[in-house]
Amino acid sequence: MTRPVIDPILVAVIGNRLDTITKEIGQTMLRTSRSPIFSEARDFVTGIFDNQNRLVAQTAYIPVLAGCLPYTVKAIYEHFKGDIHEGDVYVVNDPYSGNNHPPDITIAIPVFWQGKFEFWSISKGHHADIGGGGVAGYAPGCTSIFEECIRIVPSRLYSKGVYQTDMWNMILKNVFLTHIVEGDLNCQVGACRIGERGLKTILEKYGSETLYAAMDEIFDASEKHMRSEIAKIPKGKYYAERFVDHDGVNTDKMIKLAVEVTVNDDSMIFDLSASDKQVPGYVNSPIANTVSSCYLAILTTVDSDFAFNEGALRPLTVIAPSGSVVNCEFPAPTTCATIATANPIIETVWLALSQAVPQKVQASWSRWSAPASMGFNPNTGRTFADIHFLCKSGAGATYGFDGWSHLGSIVTCGGLRTPDPELHELSSPYTLLDFEYLVDSGGPGKWRGGWGTLVRWRVDAPGIRSANFGGGCREATAAYGLMGGKPAPKNILQVIRGSEIIPVDAESLLNLEVGDIYEVYESGGGGFGNPLERPAEKVAKDVHDGLVSFKSAKEDYGVVVDPLTFEVDTVATSKLRA
Repeated sequence: MTRPVIDPILVAVIGNRLDTITKEIGQTMLRTSRSPIFSEARDFVTGIFDNQNRLVAQTAYIPVLAGCLPYTVKAIYEHFKGDIHEGDVYVVNDPYSGNNHPPDITIAIPVFWQGKFEFWSISKGHHADIGGGGVAGYAPGCTSIFEECIRIVPSRLYSKGVYQTDMWNMILKNVFLTHIVEGDLNCQVGACRIGERGLKTILEKYGSETLYAAMDEIFDASEKHMRSEIAKIPKGKYYAERFVDHDGVNTDKMIKLAVEVTVNDDSMIFDLSASDKQVPGYVNSPIANTVSSCYLAILTTVDSDFAFNEGALRPLTVIAPSGSVVNCEFPAPTTCATIATANPIIETVWLALSQAVPQKVQASWSRWSAPASMGFNPNTGRTFADIHFLCKSGAGATYGFDGWSHLGSIVTCGGLRTPDPELHELSSPYTLLDFEYLVDSGGPGKWRGGWGTLVRWRVDAPGIRSANFGGGCREATAAYGLMGGKPAPKNILQVIRGSEIIPVDAESLLNLEVGDIYEVYESGGGGFGNPLERPAEKVAKDVHDGLVSFKSAKEDYGVVVDPLTFEVDTVATSKLRA
């Protein structure tokens, strides 16, 4: 069918309106959710797809979730093909049905206009509880998907507008935090209905034919921009590898992730075939998570001032062999894939591309490593779950710029908002003792890595269980530097119980006791460039601000700072840097 010629100004107007609708879906979730994981941390993504299951527009609260949506939408469509009706509301969390990992539940509403299916209104968010034997969805040590969650294959929460009591009961009777999960599911449904309303309004104004003609123009523009950005990268094959700390089962074995990036004239292939086979523990990555991680890596490397939609994806191909840790087969557990595995996938792509365009690639960000916890809160009289998003790492430096501090792991790209400390204490039975930048946590460089965070809190209630997850707890998995920049330190987690110090490993479970003090030393990003070339005055300022120690200033940067005046000792510094 030939699409009508459409005015470019109208194309821009329609594109902006579609973007606004996705933001309205997101704002509704922020304002109606029960879990702080939605309302404060913003661990969700929203989007719009057309009736051909093409990505039209989306928000970017948590970027690594965004590239997963096409797989989820296609799985729902294929499951219900020929049986999709106005008033239906679909739900899925199964990583073997296009989802990225079980805690992220996807809600999808088909949008009809004049009796015809036209769009999908979508939300995907991390739920505080998804059943299974873990904490807030995380079950370190599990060896199958049956242990870590309830599986929701594409199903209906509403059928032709009718509430499906049996489906709701199946979900809510299998979770610990019933009131939170029920509230957040309703939050997602309501948010998608806001999207449905907005899409019907724009359909009424412009009609389906004009909208689809505009979207084709938008897709083509994004494709053209992406291809032009790829064309700026020298053609060739670039290989790199990184490691996951371990899988929570075989704790003495790191897991290799490897990529060969092939840059053609205006397209790119990410081949992860040299990665390890799938493993017993829950760090296995479904294909949706792997592909999304590769998308995120390239979008943070090129000039991405264009719409991320179906068109932008056309020049990108991801190869991940079935049965590998980057494209696991059923029934491998997958919950930690979005953190423990997505981070190093992005790192491998960055490392590979640094061989071609070093001035466009960042040094590594420190990986997330912190606990989720669950139990009973005597202050509220209700059960609670918390992912400790106060514990955020620093970003890696890049050519010309220091890394951002306290930004979180690569997969969030700064989209994960830090919870308010006071609200955190109100909603959880904890007392926050320290919350500050971690000294010497940024990797030294001409441009240094961003600072990580020291967070300490006291446990004030019994019976709390924590699941510790993430990575970066080994020297080999800490944030690396680029072009002579130095790595950041590894992450350190520990619990102080009386006079005892209990080391806490990534991918582990721990029962907490009243009076325990949990300490997280969340590291910073890697440095970029030779640290001896960093202006001495900048080093002295960081020392004055309590962010770089006198020792690091001297040994890493070759700068001697007077301990009384915080002035640079120019003579001693010149000798060190000679």
